[in-house]
Amino acid sequence: MKLINRMKVFEQKYVFLRWATGAEYGKVVYVGDDYIEFNIIDIDTMEYRETVIINSQLILEAVFGGPDISRIIAEISSMIEG
Repeated sequence: MKLINRMKVFEQKYVFLRWATGAEYGKVVYVGDDYIEFNIIDIDTMEYRETVIINSQLILEAVFGGPDISRIIAEISSMIEG
């Protein structure tokens, strides 16, 4: 299975993503065959800093779990008004 096919399962999820020129925490907005749309989160403020469009061929690593991602999800969830 190709990485891009596996990543399609994680659309709209928070991940740590490493690509050829950078690495950031954020939310995968869209996964296509030719590009990935990724909202980068500022870890200190928990706000979206920017959106990047990454050539899918440049993706080196995607981490879908771990303590930092759990913290991001908890902090973002606490901001949602109920």
